[in-house]
Amino acid sequence: MSIDYDAHRTTPENEPTLPVEELKARKSRPDEPLIDLDETELAESFELPGADLSKEELIVQVMPVQSDEFTCMSCFLVHHRSQLAREKDGKKYCIECEG
Repeated sequence: MSIDYDAHRTTPENEPTLPVEELKARKSRPDEPLIDLDETELAESFELPGADLSKEELIVQVMPVQSDEFTCMSCFLVHHRSQLAREKDGKKYCIECEG
């Protein structure tokens, strides 16, 4: 969306004003509650493109840390040994956390 910076700006004098009685009435009545949608109901309305995957299970294969990998003791991510910045008291730290 583009903005026209040369357009005339509205000043408080040009803005529509409401009568004092109406402003008082708005202040005295409680704000109307916002619509609260349940997340599960909202998620049920979304449809994924393609086939129906609601009955499918996600299968993830978890592999142990390999011999050429280490776990950073700062960020707890598994990195390749080429990312090793330092080792102190048997604890290894990656380049990203060392910086």
